[in-house]
Amino acid sequence: MIPVNEPLLDGNEKKYLEECIDTGWISSEGPFVKEFEEKFSARVGRKFGIAVANGSVALDTAVAAVGITHGDEVVMPTFTIISPAASVVRAGGRPVLVDSDAATWNMDLGQLQDKVKSEIEVKKNKNIKAIMVVHVYGLPVDMNPVLELADKYDLKIIEDAAEMHGQTCHGRPCGSFGDIGIFSFYPNKHITTGEGGMVVTDDEEMAERCRSLRNLCFQARKRFVHEELGWNFRMTNLQAALGLAQLERLDEFVGRKRNMGKRYTGLLSAIPGLQLPLPKTAYAESIYWVYGMVLKNEVPFDAEEAMRRLAERKVGTRPFFWPMHEQPVFQKMGLFTDERHPVAERLARRGFYIPSGLALTEEQMDRVSAAVRNDLWR
Repeated sequence: MIPVNEPLLDGNEKKYLEECIDTGWISSEGPFVKEFEEKFSARVGRKFGIAVANGSVALDTAVAAVGITHGDEVVMPTFTIISPAASVVRAGGRPVLVDSDAATWNMDLGQLQDKVKSEIEVKKNKNIKAIMVVHVYGLPVDMNPVLELADKYDLKIIEDAAEMHGQTCHGRPCGSFGDIGIFSFYPNKHITTGEGGMVVTDDEEMAERCRSLRNLCFQARKRFVHEELGWNFRMTNLQAALGLAQLERLDEFVGRKRNMGKRYTGLLSAIPGLQLPLPKTAYAESIYWVYGMVLKNEVPFDAEEAMRRLAERKVGTRPFFWPMHEQPVFQKMGLFTDERHPVAERLARRGFYIPSGLALTEEQMDRVSAAVRNDLWR
């Protein structure tokens, strides 16, 4: 089976991990954590970085840090992994959902603007407090209209750049927009720490709050006397050592991913019935975090059947995200009743991605492409 993802760990990873073991610094107290925070936040154009245990808890921390609480509403895409919506719901808030753009697969900015205007100006909804941007798969959301919208209505921006290591929007690093941003370092990301995440911000007070929240809200003078409940979201020195070695190669990894995307496109573009990833927009070039495809309407089967056929040829695949308004867990809570977001629904049912990891070889890409070309349509 050609795996969907396999990371590259042939740089300084072993050297830095051995240093952790030799010195005994394996917990979150080790020096690699601070170094990783400083170098990563500098790379994405932020003053402060707060390393945490994974990308999902980075969102929990960011949502708490901007002050989302019971009754607050956050506008976000319905087409995303569940973590952004779950973070808002756990904080006592309510996600307000927007459909996707059919070309970029990101949040539809026209609908975002209409939704915010309708809720605030027409419905006089005073509960809207933030916009959560989620950059999906390879292309970022165009942040300029989002910044203008947030400024007009005095809304916070939480930027989920979990998949955007090394990506830019209008030449500015993803993760550097708005009030606070987050990244994930899961093994399928451009930079991995096994598990891990990072919160980034320019606001010193917000950064300090994130540090407190990730560390059980211990106090400096009275460590075991707590004024507030936090979490143990700390990243270990071992993870940070791995991340630092990966960060050293980020430009190489981005270049490798873009070359992979171009190769796949060259091999697959002549196949009928497939919508392939948009290579670029006016504000960004895709970094092909994953190489996705959507079956066009004329194809008489869905993504589930396509993935089954490719699995028979030993090609690993993954489905696209399932929309938030169709998640059973949220429906049981009474959320998103009777909502329809047709673009996201179509992406979920007809979209999937093929092997896209950094360790993928050209020979494997040729085999994957041959399987798509020759076996998918049998």
